[in-house]
Formats: sequence, C-alpha cells, structure tokens
Amino acid sequence: MKKLLIITLAFIVSTQLYSQTKIEEKAEAFFWGANDTHKSSFDIPEKWVNESAVILYKNENYDFHKFGKNVTYTTSIRKRVKLLDAAAVEEFSEFSFVNRFRSNKGRYTWKSKGDNVIGVKIVKSDGKEIIIDVSKDAIEVDGENKLAISNLEVGDIIDYYFYKVEPFKSTYPVGFDPVENTLSEEYPILEFKLFFETENDFFLNFNTYNGAPKLQELTSEKNNQRRYKLEVNDIEKRELPIWFYSLLELPSYKFQVFFARRSTYEKKALAFLPSKEDIVKESVSQEEVLELYENRFKPQGDIGDLKDFFKKKDYTDDSKKVTDAYYYMRHYYLTRFIEAFFVNEASILNNPFAYYGNSPVFIQNEKQFIRHFTSFLKRQKIDYDIVIAKKKYDGTIEDLLIEQNVSVLLKIKTPSPLYLSFFGPHTSINQYSPYLEGTDVYLLSNSKGRIEGITKSKLPSSTYKDNVIQKEISLSLNQDFSNIKVATINKFKGHFKEDEQYSTLLLHDYVNEDYKKYGTESLLELIRNKKVKIKFEKEFSALIEKLEERQKENLKKSIESEFNIPDAKDYNFNIKSTGRYGLDSLFSFEETYSIENSLIKKAGPNYIFEIGKFIGGQVDLDKDQKVRTENVHMTFPRSISYQIKLEIPEGYNVNGLDKLNKSVDNSAGSFISTAKLEGNLLIIDTLKVYKSSFLPNKDWPLLVQFLEEALQFTHEKILLKKA
Repeated sequence: MKKLLIITLAFIVSTQLYSQTKIEEKAEAFFWGANDTHKSSFDIPEKWVNESAVILYKNENYDFHKFGKNVTYTTSIRKRVKLLDAAAVEEFSEFSFVNRFRSNKGRYTWKSKGDNVIGVKIVKSDGKEIIIDVSKDAIEVDGENKLAISNLEVGDIIDYYFYKVEPFKSTYPVGFDPVENTLSEEYPILEFKLFFETENDFFLNFNTYNGAPKLQELTSEKNNQRRYKLEVNDIEKRELPIWFYSLLELPSYKFQVFFARRSTYEKKALAFLPSKEDIVKESVSQEEVLELYENRFKPQGDIGDLKDFFKKKDYTDDSKKVTDAYYYMRHYYLTRFIEAFFVNEASILNNPFAYYGNSPVFIQNEKQFIRHFTSFLKRQKIDYDIVIAKKKYDGTIEDLLIEQNVSVLLKIKTPSPLYLSFFGPHTSINQYSPYLEGTDVYLLSNSKGRIEGITKSKLPSSTYKDNVIQKEISLSLNQDFSNIKVATINKFKGHFKEDEQYSTLLLHDYVNEDYKKYGTESLLELIRNKKVKIKFEKEFSALIEKLEERQKENLKKSIESEFNIPDAKDYNFNIKSTGRYGLDSLFSFEETYSIENSLIKKAGPNYIFEIGKFIGGQVDLDKDQKVRTENVHMTFPRSISYQIKLEIPEGYNVNGLDKLNKSVDNSAGSFISTAKLEGNLLIIDTLKVYKSSFLPNKDWPLLVQFLEEALQFTHEKILLKKA
C-alpha cells in the first residue's frame, strides 16, 4: 500500500513538473518564437530620446476556452523596453511573482491549480541576447519569488513577459475579474496590441473611452471561436498630477468576460450580458438596468428581531423610525459580532459565533442590506427608491458597462429624503461614498416591495461646511525652552470622520457603546460555562491590551509625521465622543504629548519658535505642477481649521505676528490666518477651505494661490524676545 502511494505521488509530481515545462515552452514560443515580429525592434523616435525609458512593444492577451465543465483562462503580457537612464535600469532590475496559485473560480479541486510563467531576456546595444534562467536565479522570499537582474545597463533593452494559466471546473455562471486601464502608462509606448479570444458560452462586455480606438473583430477559422484586437501606436506617457481621475480623462478601455453554459445560467448571472456570445456589449441602457435588478431586490429577511426594539415606542414621523431602525440594525447585524471576529482571528475561542444562537444573521454586502432593510420598510408601509449609482472616478452612469461598478443605496421618501448605505461600524444616515456625490443615478421605484419603474436622478452633494476638521492646540514651554507641552482637541465631521474613527477607535470603544445603548449582551456575557468564561476573559483582556499598545504607537507616529518631529514624548489620548449616531455629530478625541529639542532654537537671549509647523504638512507643488492642463478632481469639498494657543513665558515678548496674518479667498477656496495677543496668550486661528470637489483646469491657478499661502504659513516663525 505504501509503495502504491509513493508511486502515485511520484506520478503526480512528475506530471506537474512535465506540465509546468510544457507551459514554459509554450509561453516562450508564443512570445519569442519564430513568429516574433518585434525581435528586431530597437529604435525610438527622436521626440522620446530624453525619456527615462520607452516601451518599444506592449502586448496583452486574454484567452477564454472551455471543454465541457473545464474552463481555462489564459492571460499574458509582454513588454519590450529600452532603458535610457539609471532610474529605468533600477526600475527593471527586479521582478516579483508567484509560481503556483489556486483558482478562486468554480469548484475547489487540486486540479484547479494555476501557473504563472515569467520570461526575461536582455538585449545589449550590439544585438546580443541574454536569456535569464528564471528557475535558477529566482529566490523565494515569504512565498513570493524575487528575480534580480544584475547586468542591466543604460541603452539595454529588457524584453519580458508574464504568462498565467488558470484552469477550473464550473457549470454555474462565473464572472472574470473586470479590467479597466488607460492606454498610457509611466513610459511612452511605441506600439500597443491587445488580443482577445473567446468561444461559445463566453460573453464579452468591452468599450473604449476618451478617444481610444474601438475594438476590432478578426476573422476566425472556427464558427464557435471569436477573436478581437485593439491596436494603438505612439502613446505618450501618462502624467498623473495631484487630484486627477485618469479613467475619466485619459484614453482607456474596460472589459469583463462572463461564462454561462446554459440560457438558464445566463439569466442567473449578475451581469449586463450581451444578448448573444458573438455580440460585444458596449453600453447598458436604463431598461437593461431595470431588467437585471427588478427581481433581485425583492424585500427578503426576517425582521422579527426588530419587534422587541420597537415595542412600546410611538413615532410621529417616519424619519425618526427609519433612523432608529438603521442604527439598531447596524448593531444587531454587525457590531455585536465584532468581538467574535477578533476572538476568532486570535483563536481565543473555538467558533465564537455559536454563542449567538442558531444561525445568527450577519449582513455582509450592500445587496443583502437592501433586501433586508426594505423588508422593514415594506412592513412599515414607508415609501422608498433603490438608487443605482456609479463612482465618479469611473465615468458617468451612462457609461455603465460592468455590474461590479454599481453602488446601491436606499432613498427613503420622507419629507426630507434620507439616504441609507450598507453600514460599516461607523456609518451614519445620509452618509454614502463621497465618490457618489453629485453624480447622475438611476432610481428604481417600487410599489409594495415590487420594482416597477426606473427614472434618472442626481445625488445631493456635501459642502465644505459639512466636511470639517477642527484642531485646538494648546502649547506651553518649560523654563529652559527645551520642551514644548502640547494638548490637542481634535474634532471631525462629515466625510473626514469615518477614516479617523477607523484609525483611532478600538472595538471596545464603540461595541461597548452599542451594548449600553441597546441593552444587548457582550460575548463575555453570552458565555455560560464558568471555566470557559474565566479563560476567555483573561485572553480577551490580553488581546485588548495588545491592540491598545499598537493603537497608541500608531497615533504617536501619526503626530510625528503630521508635525515632522522626531519623537513625541509621553503620548496619551482620550476619546471624548465617538460621533457614530449622525453625520453631523462630531468625532472628538484629546491628545497630550511633549516635544523635546525641536521647533525652537536659541538666538542669543531670545528664542525662535517655528509656530507655523503646528498646522501640519501642506501641499507642496513643484514648478512643473504649478502649470496644469488637466481638470481637478478632489474627493469632496472641505474645511480645515486650527486654533493654536501659546502661553508666552514670563519675561518675554512676541515679535513677528505680522507674518502670521494672511488672507487669500477666491472661488476655488481660501486660506485665512489671524494672530492676536490676549494677556499672556498668543492665539492663532487658521482656516483652509476647498470650496468644490471639481475645478476646470482654467481655475487651477486659483487653487495654487491659497495652497502656496498655506504652505508659506508653515515656514513662519515668531521671536520670543527677552523683555
């Protein structure tokens, strides 16, 4: 029996090795074989001789094939790059890749292991080719292969490819990962070719944007085979200035392929499929959006859990009822499980979710949230629309092509409409992605829980008054001026709030808040076994202590980065308000620490204090960035204010206040600062405002004006002069 096992294992290993060798040979022949028409590509146009590197040839390939239930997805890319300076040599001197992987598609089986193959060769200026022995030279580091190219020189050509084969079995519909790219990249491209090959049961959505050429269909010898290409020459390098959405502005292409073996599976596919496999779908109409979603958002979910919460509660309006339901559901279907997720990851308890009873409901995505919450709305006879939206960095709703790019919200039709998004631990009513603000959307109207129509609408936008950072900083100096004591009150509102909550709050900061608010039991209270409870409490406390130490260190590093100081001594913080029950509620916390031997210098009997540093780092544009032809796309309008109070040491006066008074205010934004003395306090107030999330390129100079004024403020100093 043991001998048979050894033989079987040896057969498997030898088969795998043989298969891998065949794939390597196939990949090399595909790119560098007898049909390689780019083997002699050496020259670059005169206009690009001063570039760091030029891509002589870029080739992408996507092949989709099936045999019965077996599906094989092969994707590959080749680049032939001429290196024109030392920076490019360094850039291409190392490659990282993983040899083997398991497909996440179809049925899980050892046969679904995929292969990554990499080929690299160097072409010297005299035409000599050096093919790198990847299997010999690559070194595995933390599960990833590292390949160092040691003999590259300026003037060399590096010709490399990645070739990936992903096999899997499937009878059900499978969506391949969407691809969304600009034609241009970091270096200019002399010639670019993209090839597609599909066959029956594969559905292709593909379109190009912003002036990119259309996909062309090629002739095929087989009736069930379809071949396409996209070909472009002389592509200038991609410039990526600050606040720029490349897919919105640059020539680009987007596609997704869906596999569905039968017409019944086509109907089950969550995708905007073309009507036939031989049609390339380029757009999605309102009617197709309605058709896809009208049966997918039927109210569904047991809302009996809400009965006890609403018992003995009387509501005079639906807005309050919906708001209370949203925050309770956020707790009941999410935050009350947070402890269990941490405990499970730390292996403190075996299956901690079992303590919540049989089959507890955990809402995991926005579509499940829509179905569950509309069950409540239907029972309460509250009118609503389902919002179908698309993030603005990916184009307009009219350009919708890929279902995975859809975001879904609820619009509650109360006198002042409420917008509900899939909740995270800190999400509020009327809070949704800033990338959706002001965008055109589709509204799916309903009657008694049934979707019955679709109309076009627009989502509201926030203003700079809605998205706010406020910092109140109190400073005091010790007698020899070697130490600055700092006490800060930080306040965040609107879109600033959630990121700060994630980075600052630990699970017990908000989970315990929810337990107290709703009277639910913690995981510790759910454990009835005394022995298990004692062990859990000890290990969970140790976990919390470890998380708190890590959190404190991260916040300390954030302070050091913000004010560019080497070390914040004696750092401590305290949460004042979590701000989790309303978009306008403030998230607030206090910090105390000290700065030693930094930001203050002795000048004879006086001291120079770099007071301007306390508004944190500012946007610093270089000479080239100040000239711009692209439109400006920011995430959201916002305002950031600092109030700095410095306690003037006894026996000293302050000089240099005039430089702390600045004012630039225009249609793009503003930076205004004032400084005044009140007794022994120097009080500095600064306000920086970005008035809009979008500016046409002609208004860029207006933005630069107040950005430069804010940057200059950080360089300002005061003189503490001996009286």
